[in-house]
Amino acid sequence: MEIDSPLPGTEPPHDCPRCPRLATLRRECQAEYPDWWNAPVHAFGDPDAWLALVGLAPGKHGANRTGRPFTGDYAGDLLFATLAKFGLSRGRYDGRIDDGLTLEGAIIVNSVKCLPPQNKPTPAEIANCRPYFEQQLAALPRVRVIVALGRIAHDAVLRAAGARLAAHPFGHGAVHRLAEGRYLVDSYHCSRYNTNTGRLTPEMFANVFRVALALRDQTSGPNSSINPR
Repeated sequence: MEIDSPLPGTEPPHDCPRCPRLATLRRECQAEYPDWWNAPVHAFGDPDAWLALVGLAPGKHGANRTGRPFTGDYAGDLLFATLAKFGLSRGRYDGRIDDGLTLEGAIIVNSVKCLPPQNKPTPAEIANCRPYFEQQLAALPRVRVIVALGRIAHDAVLRAAGARLAAHPFGHGAVHRLAEGRYLVDSYHCSRYNTNTGRLTPEMFANVFRVALALRDQTSGPNSSINPR
C-alpha cells in the first residue's frame, strides 16, 4: 500500500529506525497485521492550508492501521465531522483511506509519526521525531492558525516556533500568538476518553474551530485573549 504525502520530502522513511521501542512495536504489528499500514503516518490535507491541526501520534487501530491521520478510530469521527461542519473538508468521511475525503484549507500533522505503546511516546521519542514535524510546519507557509490537540502537540508547536513553554501554558481554548503572525489555539484531544467523560464536548470542540476561523484574517491580537470554552 502506497500513500502519497501532501508534503513530500518531509516524511520519515517507511522503516524509520530513530526510536528503537517504536520500531520494535512496528515490527510486531507488521507480523500480526500484515495488511495494515504499520509505518510512519504521513500528513493529510491541503498543502496550501491556512489551518494546521496537530495531533499526538497514530492510534493502533486508527492511523497505524489505515495510514491516514485520525482515520478509522473514534477520535476521527469527531474531528472529521467538525471539519465538515466548518467547510474544511469535501466528500464523506467513512473511516477508510479510499472514502474520497479531502481537506480544503486544512492539513493534519502529528507531532510523533509512529505508533507508541499505550499511545504514550516518551520525551526522547518526541524529540527524535521533532525534525520531521518542524520540516512539515516550515513547508506550510500559508498556515495562519495551528490547533494543537492535547498538551504534547501544544508543546511540540511551541518548540518548533522557538517559544518558551512556560510563557504559553496549555489550556483548552487558550490562544497564543507565535512568531511570523501565526496563532496557536489549544484543544483537549478529541479522544474517546475525553468525550466520554465530558472533558471535551462536541460544542467545546466546535468552539475551538470558531476561534480559529475568527483568527484566520486577524493581523494582530493579544496573547491568550480569546476563550472558547
